[in-house]
Amino acid sequence: MGRFMEKKQVLKQYFGYDDFRPGQEPLIESILAGRDTLGIMPTGAGKSVIYQVPALLMDGITLVISPLISLMKDQVEGLNQAGIHAAYLNSSLTMNQYFKALEFARMGRYPIIYVAPERLLTDSFLDFALHAKIAMVAVDEAHCVSQWGQDFRPSYLKIVEFIDRLPVRPVVSAFTATATAQVRDDIIDILKLQEPLVMTTGFDRSNLYFGVMSPKDRYGAIRNYIETHPGDSGIVYCLTRKHVEEVCERLRTDGFSVTRYHAGLTDAERRKNQEDFLYDRVAIMVASNAFGMGIDKSNVRFVLHYGMPKNLESYYQEAGRAGRDGEPAECILYYSGQDVITNQFFIEHNQDNQELDDFTRQLVQEQDRERLRKMTFYCFTNECLRDYILRYFGEYGSNYCGNCQNCLTQFETVDVTDAARAMIKCVEVSRQRYGVNVILDTLHGANTAKIRQYRMDENPVYGVLSKVPSHKLRQVMNFLLLNGYLSVTDDEYTIVKLTGRSAELWAETAPPLMMKMAKEQERAPKESRGKKKKLKTAGSVVLTEEEELLFEKLRSLRAQLAREEQVPPYIVFSDKTLVFMCRQKPADRSQMLEVSGVGEHKFEKYGERFLAAIAEG
Repeated sequence: MGRFMEKKQVLKQYFGYDDFRPGQEPLIESILAGRDTLGIMPTGAGKSVIYQVPALLMDGITLVISPLISLMKDQVEGLNQAGIHAAYLNSSLTMNQYFKALEFARMGRYPIIYVAPERLLTDSFLDFALHAKIAMVAVDEAHCVSQWGQDFRPSYLKIVEFIDRLPVRPVVSAFTATATAQVRDDIIDILKLQEPLVMTTGFDRSNLYFGVMSPKDRYGAIRNYIETHPGDSGIVYCLTRKHVEEVCERLRTDGFSVTRYHAGLTDAERRKNQEDFLYDRVAIMVASNAFGMGIDKSNVRFVLHYGMPKNLESYYQEAGRAGRDGEPAECILYYSGQDVITNQFFIEHNQDNQELDDFTRQLVQEQDRERLRKMTFYCFTNECLRDYILRYFGEYGSNYCGNCQNCLTQFETVDVTDAARAMIKCVEVSRQRYGVNVILDTLHGANTAKIRQYRMDENPVYGVLSKVPSHKLRQVMNFLLLNGYLSVTDDEYTIVKLTGRSAELWAETAPPLMMKMAKEQERAPKESRGKKKKLKTAGSVVLTEEEELLFEKLRSLRAQLAREEQVPPYIVFSDKTLVFMCRQKPADRSQMLEVSGVGEHKFEKYGERFLAAIAEG
């Protein structure tokens, strides 16, 4: 396997890249120096290369521990395409296939083996591992080891016991895309990392546009978005299986190329639907949160959320499946107040933590409720959406990114002191018994049966804000919740309550309460939004008409080769690599090897056919 090679030679020969991405090289050097390593990098930052490159240079086998069957399959296919022998060991294999793979592993055929955590302590795998030379254990999705993480998996606790049983302790590396400081410390403690290099490359994905909308007709908004982005590949996430079924069926009826994915489908149907999406046989995947972890499809141009996830970790992970090729992509969350109640129900009836004792389970549940509050505030805020996400993960920026809905909307600063005092007084006089809608209807002077039944029409502030539009009242209420002047309970009815800050607004020395409010006349959206976007290179240079034609021709050739090889098209070459070919028009082997993403092994397999297609024009 050429273990004498330098890391950059490996990167070029097998992966086709001239340079490492930011943060990759120091982590690789740490691993090669025999030091435990923790890398916290956003989705799409190239975590897999960090353990794959050293695996080809180290003397021994690298075990990659992952909970994701789809990731294992995807990465093993990619490695095999690059000319690297790799295998995976998980429940998708038959017993015969499993033992055959173990036999090849014993023979030293694989420098990289992907394994599910449940397999580690089985007799057959232990028998192999105890007699093999394990150079590194790489833990992917390492946040799963922490009960404070958003995706705790008890099976991850077996990793340390497995490492302790090995005759020689290997280098241990761990990687995750979404970890708060608490989860990061947990990973180090639980995996017993020894004086690790800890590196956070930054959570920002500058190519992603973020937006939040609360349309009356969510399906209509999503349909309109997809209509204005024809041919683009995208994911629509839904909170429930029922919504997945409904949205998928309606999109199909409306003539879109769409499939679905959720835990209620059979394994065979999930696998088929996932492959249809990965292989570009359908353009749009409608899915629950069961879909996507480990999916490396590089040309997803949009991720739409039909409902708000229960925490920012999940949202950023799901949204991050867009634009993995570095090209512009859009992440839009379609929010409804009902989403909060749905997620509260999920938290109260969570079955994932049954192994925890009652006290710890309650702590985790409270943590989940706090995460939901932070997620809800994301949907309320008028500040920069990207900055809100980054601050959640401990990064502080300028509060202006220029590539999110709030940064592209014109705001004015408004004095909302009188409206805020009226809201707080309404809550106080009604003895903190009602929800947001009743409070706002009272202030607006609504004459409904519910308002009369609750005798809120006798409240001293009834109708005092009748001239303020309802949507502005809701914005002020959200602002008070966001800044702790009011709070809401976590029960089914979400009752509005006073807080320690509620009285601050009546202090004689209190300054006016100012908030950013969108101007009625918003700035026109960016030119590309709502139209078919032009294909762009990494530098956002628009392709000429001639280059677009060549791109479509190369895409057809790629699809044909992918069918022959029975792999997803992006495993052959990414869209970005095809764009580079269209721009550079390589005429021979040496020029083709200069194209980003073309390694020597891939050139031997496909290079001549692509050169011929480019020469034909």
